[in-house]
Amino acid sequence: MISTLVLVPGVQGRWEYMRRAIEALSAHFQVLTFSLREDQPVTMETFTSQITSALEGAGVRRATICGISFGGNVALRFAATNPDRVEALVLASTPGPGWRLRPRHELYARKPLLFGPLFFVESPWRLRGELVAALPDKRALIKLTREVMHTIATAPVSLTGMAARAQLLSTMDVPADCARITAPTLVITGEPSLDHVVPAKGSSEYAHLIAGARAVVLERTGHWGSITRAQAFSDLVTEFVMSHLDKDLRSNDVPGCAKASGGAGRERVDAASRD
Repeated sequence: MISTLVLVPGVQGRWEYMRRAIEALSAHFQVLTFSLREDQPVTMETFTSQITSALEGAGVRRATICGISFGGNVALRFAATNPDRVEALVLASTPGPGWRLRPRHELYARKPLLFGPLFFVESPWRLRGELVAALPDKRALIKLTREVMHTIATAPVSLTGMAARAQLLSTMDVPADCARITAPTLVITGEPSLDHVVPAKGSSEYAHLIAGARAVVLERTGHWGSITRAQAFSDLVTEFVMSHLDKDLRSNDVPGCAKASGGAGRERVDAASRD
């Protein structure tokens, strides 16, 4: 039976921006995803309820919950409050404990319709180093750029929605959520020198706060590893989830066989041949 994975989008809120990751993961999982709702007031429970709805709509009891960036915070809260529905948890480039908006981004968030466009103007400069590292082939870089431009045109984001979601992070009690996690957890970050959106050092803190979590660095990526190196990202997730599903099966088949726990050490994964 194919395993199910729920993929939760980042702060932009649209699933379409994860299309490359969805396509790669779909070779191994039944992938469920959605765009984040724009309900007011914005609460984390609004988004975790979407995970529940996705599972129930597909008739699935348990699944791997994988969150990208802000989506990782949603996945974390869901796993903390619904442990019986989570086979594994994957946090990818997720804002870490204590993460706060930079001063100018706080200004953007307070006046998103006025200053939001500046955020998008800055984005190419923040991402340039990562894109060049992940996609040294100019043709591949041009192809991704065209895909992103097409997505921007066909799946426009809500500036007010993005601002509200970013501000929501400061209200989370991340250590308390982490203490409640019982599912096997994989923490994926890019290289610290390449992620200029969310500090990789902060994201890696989840490996210390969640018991038995495993941390990996997907080399030649920053914040966009699930997009720029989607196949390598998918391979990491697949190998982790399948290894734990196999352990569960062995534990059920062999009396007295205990589940192995991971460590908080960080691994570096290049996997150049996987792209």
